[in-house]
Amino acid sequence: MAAPLCGPHPRLSVFSATPPALRGLSRPSLKGITSLVTRPVKIAPSLLAADFARLGEEVAAIDAAGADWLHLDIMDGHFVPNISYGPAVLKALRGRTRMPFDVHLMIAPVDAFLPAFAEAGADRISLHAEAGPHLHRSLQSIRALGRSPGVVLNPATPAAVVAPVLDMVELILVMTVNPGFGGQSFIHSQLPKIAELRRMIDATGREIALEVDGGVTAETAPLCIEAGADVLVAGTAVFGKPDYAAAIAALRGGLA
Repeated sequence: MAAPLCGPHPRLSVFSATPPALRGLSRPSLKGITSLVTRPVKIAPSLLAADFARLGEEVAAIDAAGADWLHLDIMDGHFVPNISYGPAVLKALRGRTRMPFDVHLMIAPVDAFLPAFAEAGADRISLHAEAGPHLHRSLQSIRALGRSPGVVLNPATPAAVVAPVLDMVELILVMTVNPGFGGQSFIHSQLPKIAELRRMIDATGREIALEVDGGVTAETAPLCIEAGADVLVAGTAVFGKPDYAAAIAALRGGLA
């Protein structure tokens, strides 16, 4: 069974003025977006960037460094052009940390695999809007398994896709790269989509996490946060640094 959902390392990130990482950057895509952000920001390091020969130690290290969630990218070599790992890895790591497991399924068709990842220890299960013919039914299946359902939007997938299922989701993940590989560059054109989704979420009055994944670094993280994101997925920006705690603090905007 999955460990209880927990948030052992809450942080508050506040930008009352232009963050250092934004100074000197072009800001046309953020026109109309508020510069004051007062919501907690969670960091979810992506296991895809960890040392696969030392996964247990890597998970323990980011937990100790202040990570909030563990992001797990599941790729099938069909929906995306890469293969990562499956439920057995989740099950092996579940006992190494109490961090919530944030599972991003890049699988199509996806429905048949939902029970296996729930049983392996997933807390949140997110799937792509294009991963099956019946998005609403897939989200119902995740909820029936006792897990938090989420929807993932590719760069070319409009925000409007989630409107009919906003009452079903507890997380919306915006891809700021095309899914399938780590280490890609951030697609800045996704910032207005993040802002649009923030407005949609706020209008519901519901607690729906707005997550961003792809090219998130200490330089792009403030842009995501300012646009409305409250969960940041980072791979090489954490696991590629010698000091995990400092890397996570940098993603939060320097707040330790």
